[in-house]
Amino acid sequence: MTPFLVVRVLTAAVFLFFGVLTLVSPTMIVEFERFGLPHWRVVTAVLEIAGGLGLVFGPRPHWLAAAAAGLGGLMIGALVVRLRIDDPWYALLPAASLLLVNAWIAARAYAQAPRKPSGRAKL
Repeated sequence: MTPFLVVRVLTAAVFLFFGVLTLVSPTMIVEFERFGLPHWRVVTAVLEIAGGLGLVFGPRPHWLAAAAAGLGGLMIGALVVRLRIDDPWYALLPAASLLLVNAWIAARAYAQAPRKPSGRAKL
């Protein structure tokens, strides 16, 4: 098992765990109300679960890159929300860490993706 795969699987496990938790936990229901976004809770949970599955089962490097980029986008949103509600700085650390990890996964997956020839004639 390569380190890249280990990071993908661990990151996927985090997002799958929190995605399910966001769906079923009364604490997360209260948190989304505190964020002022109760109507986004289910959408966020579904995106976390889909992204986590994409990190593990993405059949093509482009799909893996898209899953990681999408999860990174969710983490940017999480950072914005935490800043907007004036959470303490340490509450930003999980989202910031997961943003960096997903950016690395997306960049690495995109770099591994096969390239199509441009079709332009070389002079």
